[in-house]
Amino acid sequence: MITIFTPTYNRAYRLPDLYHSLQQQTCKDFEWLVIDDGSTDNTSELFASWKENSSFSIRYLKQPNGGKHRAINRGVKEAKGEYFFIVDSDDCLTADAVEQIVNLVPQANANPDICGMCFRCKNVKSGEIIGNPFPQDGMLASSLEWVYQYKVDGDKSEVINTEVLRRYPFPEFEGENFVPEALIWNRVADSYRMICKNTGIYLCEYLPDGLSQGFKRNLKRNPKGFGLFYRETMKRGISLKVTVKNMLRALQCWWYAQ
Repeated sequence: MITIFTPTYNRAYRLPDLYHSLQQQTCKDFEWLVIDDGSTDNTSELFASWKENSSFSIRYLKQPNGGKHRAINRGVKEAKGEYFFIVDSDDCLTADAVEQIVNLVPQANANPDICGMCFRCKNVKSGEIIGNPFPQDGMLASSLEWVYQYKVDGDKSEVINTEVLRRYPFPEFEGENFVPEALIWNRVADSYRMICKNTGIYLCEYLPDGLSQGFKRNLKRNPKGFGLFYRETMKRGISLKVTVKNMLRALQCWWYAQ
């Protein structure tokens, strides 16, 4: 079984699109685990209604607002699925998304060096796949390898073994509500590779109130989380350009933390 995990905060106006895309899945071998990060809108009422009529398992849990990384930490602990797939509350999936994932599980389970699979994302409005393709469909690579060695850009949708993720929890800094997800994906990439598919199964759109917006504001409010990410990336010695860029960002975070 796959755990489709959604952290959400005041997205009742967007969640129906995701719910309907899950209803349309050709494979129902999944649970939808939702951590509500302290929403003040009618999110809880939506889930109360959906749980009564859904054709798949829905688990809805609410906690005080603490940021996406804390929601992910709890979600990983609560997950019942063998693989963990983060689908944000403003995004949705193609009808065959779960089927595509389940078909790759035997291959992933057969190799202890593989932690999961990675698919490409599509623009929900245009249908175009975002970024450039993997050099070979089905190739094995870590996220660090496909970004820095193969120069594959654009958003990706990763599905990671739940037990692996339980060994890599997000650090939680008092007074901060954000830690870059790449901090954990890079740590996973130090030890594991993924099956890289050029198939687009994740439909996404950036909203003005999304985490992808307001980078500078996030940086100022969460310098410890960002700073840790930049220091770790800097120490990897990927290239002089990457090292210098992350060194400057780390210094910026240090300044904001004072």
